[in-house]
Amino acid sequence: MQLSFLIHNGYAIGGTVRTTYNLAAQLAEHHDVEVVSVFRHRDTPALTPDPRIRVRHLVDLRTDSLGSDRAHPLLKRPAADFPRAEVRYARYSALTDERINAYLAGVTSDVVIGTRPGLNVHLARRTRPGPVRIGQEHLTLSAHDQELRGELEAAYPLLDGFTTTTEADARAYRAGMNLPGVPVWSMANPVPAPALPPVAGDSKWVVAAGRLAGVKRYDLLVRAFARVRAERPDWRLRIYGSGKQENKLRRLIHELGLYNHVFLMGPAHPIEAEWVKGSIAAVTSSLESFGMTIVEAMRCGLPVVSSDAPHGPAEIIDDGVNGRLVPVDAGPETFAAGLLQLINDDELRARMSAAALRSSARYDPAAIAERYESLFTSLRAARGPRPAGLLRGAVHRGRARLLGSVLAPRAAVKKGRPE
Repeated sequence: MQLSFLIHNGYAIGGTVRTTYNLAAQLAEHHDVEVVSVFRHRDTPALTPDPRIRVRHLVDLRTDSLGSDRAHPLLKRPAADFPRAEVRYARYSALTDERINAYLAGVTSDVVIGTRPGLNVHLARRTRPGPVRIGQEHLTLSAHDQELRGELEAAYPLLDGFTTTTEADARAYRAGMNLPGVPVWSMANPVPAPALPPVAGDSKWVVAAGRLAGVKRYDLLVRAFARVRAERPDWRLRIYGSGKQENKLRRLIHELGLYNHVFLMGPAHPIEAEWVKGSIAAVTSSLESFGMTIVEAMRCGLPVVSSDAPHGPAEIIDDGVNGRLVPVDAGPETFAAGLLQLINDDELRARMSAAALRSSARYDPAAIAERYESLFTSLRAARGPRPAGLLRGAVHRGRARLLGSVLAPRAAVKKGRPE
């Protein structure tokens, strides 16, 4: 099959970019795969894609490129097709409308996959007849306001299928959106096995990684670690990442006298080399659409102490087996208690480390790609003629019933075994 991924900016760094390249690389073992980036702002992608993947762009924002579109007059005119309520709307324009729609009108792939809401709307409405159209949600339904939900509800019935990263979000879409006949599945993000050996578990470091943003609640983690230091001053914390909260966190570290125990390390890529220096990973987010860093840490053998935030952590962590879940509204004392339970019990930490390695193998790209391949094949087989507009609902419902027998939700699936 020929497969195309349509992505916002495949030359940048981000969870969706990393996930897309991981999945595309695995699919490229058996299929012809391309990643089409709406924007290009640098000569080479920041995350190196597999050489078997073709990467191309639609709009060139490089300043020193002969083909740069930075002076194109349509770049200054607002987008009409990209949803106005989408968080990235300001980045899109009449030029992106023109280029995306031209690409979709002539695409030759068997399957086209959109990777964010605004691109899924383009995909649903502008793709020529023929290719299977699949929209992906890399955030959550709850992250979208009512205006955007209305736009998605108007366009998404024209898709052939839709995926979320967690079963919790898939249930939200099934219950909260009117998508007649459009099957919705949870497809976890693929995370490759690290090239490095797993952690030894004897270092006295807690490691955290991610954007230094309010939603990550690193201030809670720093305050919790002040309580860890009071009991176990031999342990330390490294936080990897960059963002708007950096100065605020530095001030907090100084105010709490933690400058010899908590370290802001800046961004690191690849992050695996930093995970394996620790013995415990910490996640304090108030919202996780999936929990990529949780899986990355577990694939390195780290048990994870995480807030039980919607939606991902509870589908990945089996509390007390491969990590600990702390109530999302808990204070520093409760989170510190979760860390100290593993810090103070070497045997428990070793057991959880081994369990983390075993359970995280289900997120291997080969396993996730196999499920996507089944989805592609089944959708293509179930299609039949495509009536116009909402009259397609009957065809969608028949296709959904057929797919239910092929990719039926697994009622027994628990703790991150993606449905």
